[in-house]
Amino acid sequence: MIIRYLDYVERLEFDIIQRQDEGMDVTHEKSLLKIIQENADPENTEKNQQEAKEIMLELSLRPLPEELVTNEPNDLEGIKRVRPSEPVSINPELNMDKEALYDATLGAWLGRAAGCLLGKPIERYHRTIIREMLDSNDSWPLVNYFTEVGMPADLLEKYPWKRRLGFESLRENIECMPEDDDLNYTMLNLHILETFGPGFTSDDVATTWLTKFSALELFTAERIAYSNLLNGLSPPESAQYLNPYREWIGGQIRADFWGYACPGNPEKAAEFSWRDTQLTHTRTGIYGGMFFAAINAAAFIETDMRKLIQMGLDQIPLNSRFSKAINFVLDISIEETEWEAVVDTIYASLGHYHWVHTINNAALTVAALIKGGGDYEQTICNAVMGGWDTDCNGATSGSIVGIVNGANRLPLKWIQPLNNQIRSGLTNFDRANFTDLARRTNRVVTNVNAQSKSPQMTAIDDF
Repeated sequence: MIIRYLDYVERLEFDIIQRQDEGMDVTHEKSLLKIIQENADPENTEKNQQEAKEIMLELSLRPLPEELVTNEPNDLEGIKRVRPSEPVSINPELNMDKEALYDATLGAWLGRAAGCLLGKPIERYHRTIIREMLDSNDSWPLVNYFTEVGMPADLLEKYPWKRRLGFESLRENIECMPEDDDLNYTMLNLHILETFGPGFTSDDVATTWLTKFSALELFTAERIAYSNLLNGLSPPESAQYLNPYREWIGGQIRADFWGYACPGNPEKAAEFSWRDTQLTHTRTGIYGGMFFAAINAAAFIETDMRKLIQMGLDQIPLNSRFSKAINFVLDISIEETEWEAVVDTIYASLGHYHWVHTINNAALTVAALIKGGGDYEQTICNAVMGGWDTDCNGATSGSIVGIVNGANRLPLKWIQPLNNQIRSGLTNFDRANFTDLARRTNRVVTNVNAQSKSPQMTAIDDF
């Protein structure tokens, strides 16, 4: 049986794209892949798999361009050496009273959930498809959760809602936040800090994954890394071995909680994200997580979106492909330009990336944050209307603006349908209340600031 993302022929196809993006000449490998695909024997898939695997192994032994290795290290100390400057923690003790911290943290959880829910039904669709769907029932521009009321049946047959809980995410069907991997990771990272404290390691993250997840609950880079762990590889090798998805969006969507846990301390949040992300990703995949973890942490004390984005850039390599893409977005006159024109510019430059790659989705999210200027509804709607990984981008942008606004200032139109509840397959998290998740988060913040290494919340550590 061939399992999606573990299929070596599929992996080789994406590894060739990945290697090319890293600056490697893969002309020969492209021709070899074409031969495999044209002569594939459905009666002997094992032969096809072995041929593709051998090509991937040979590719993995070829040296990467020296410029890439120098400018884009994977190790934390190497990353720190090539950052723009030596960032200084804004205020690791965070001068906020308990009520303000709780309001901002609850805003983060609610903002992330509502943004994720908004983008969930149409995840993966190109922006032109989203526009066609919304035009069909006069819902463009987007100002509320999706609804199929008024949409033609033939259009819905052509563009069905996301198979897994997409229908349940429509305005007329929402009962709470349905299960989503974007939120499962957020809750799992809370559990990691509660269990291992701020001294947690990448091996602790790996152990938790093997205990709490099954392989088919994970996708792309995460599924490859999980398989590598089962085969005895540890981080960072678990991320690197025959993993063509190593620069896709998974690390980025796991990042937000590390910011919640380190309010006012973007450098520590970025470090936590690095410990997490090196399990599954390399280079760009790591930087996306560190970038957004830092922004979430800084959002507790800074409201200007361009300043927040710069604080994220301060944590990652100056001359990386990721930094260059974000700086490309910063050079656009976003505040003075129509949103559609902004998205046109991003698609023209970065639209060649896969719809779940880190770079294009990060660029779109950054643009939505700047255009929204702190307005929650405008931010998440712009992020989702831009297409690609819509639930992830809605979640990330909603998280940041949720912190900036705080729960008390988030529009009830977006928050009330959640009914303060989230579904999950994670033990002890199904039907959790967002208010309780925020309180638990604030408890681990105290531990992080004290740099204690003992587990917290032992009363619930019975997963």
